[in-house]
Amino acid sequence: MRSTLLSLGALALSGSLAVAQENGPPDEVTEWVFQPCFDQSDAGWANGVMPWVEAVEEATEGTVKIRVEPVGALTSGSEAFGAAAAGMTDGTACWATVYGGDMPEGMLAFGMAMGANSTEEAWEAMWGNPDYRIGDIVQEAANERNLHWVGWSNQGPNAMFTKFRVESMEDLSGKKMRAGGPQAIFHSTMGGSPVSLDAGDIYTAIRLGTVEGTYWDTGGIDDMSFHEVVDYAIMPGWNPAQHQEIFVNLDAWNGLTDWQREQINGVFEEVYFETSRMHAEGVEEALQILRDAGGEVITLSDEEIARMRQKSIEEVWPQVAAQSDRTAKGVELWTKYLKDIGAY
Repeated sequence: MRSTLLSLGALALSGSLAVAQENGPPDEVTEWVFQPCFDQSDAGWANGVMPWVEAVEEATEGTVKIRVEPVGALTSGSEAFGAAAAGMTDGTACWATVYGGDMPEGMLAFGMAMGANSTEEAWEAMWGNPDYRIGDIVQEAANERNLHWVGWSNQGPNAMFTKFRVESMEDLSGKKMRAGGPQAIFHSTMGGSPVSLDAGDIYTAIRLGTVEGTYWDTGGIDDMSFHEVVDYAIMPGWNPAQHQEIFVNLDAWNGLTDWQREQINGVFEEVYFETSRMHAEGVEEALQILRDAGGEVITLSDEEIARMRQKSIEEVWPQVAAQSDRTAKGVELWTKYLKDIGAY
């Protein structure tokens, strides 16, 4: 009898430990290696990726450790998304999945031309309001590519930084600007001539007059020293809320325990709003650096913003929608959202 009771007690204890293991941190530490599409000089490093990494490591009580390597350490920036999908790295961070080339649905998360005006609006449309949940569309597309979307940050306006004044969309007609992916779609629709350039070549191209400006996230213009070669910043930006996404390889994600995945999902919203706040501070600092260098910040009139939004929704958004069935559904929901809040 005593032997039987002891055996039953041992089984009960074993079962309790198994449940505790399931609902708490595992004994083993998982180590991931990430490589974003950028290096430490980009605003997305200190104000986007690294805060997320710190939050994940804290939330998982140190059972997930992430080493972040700069672009070029393991693969090129244009290959970083594909490398994470293939399992060459455990994750990456980039914009619109390298401007939509690897996953068109990424443009829905990057931010639509003249779309959401703020962090709050973007969150409501993508995740916060069950009437839209555009983020689910992006997640489906990521899963299909063996990735899982785990982090997001509003980097502030992606705007035009030019050698010429822009007070209406007609002022962009014929202008040669560095623009990639969604930026190029917008610029060409406005009558401009988009030019593809690697990030490291933009400064020299503007200085030599090869291009007359560039599209860039506002908080990063001082990091790139663009304030030395441009004369104007055009606000509120063609994309008033440009976003950066973080993806983890789906096999690596599925290799975690349920508890670890829940902990990581649990910091998604909190880190989104915190890093977006950090980026907002960087935007103001960067614009002041431009002013101090003799540049001018031009804020478009409400009437011009309305004209540009209408043209974007009617002519730019359909080009995004044409990329896939999912982007078409996402554009439909974005349009509904702007109409519902009275912005269109």
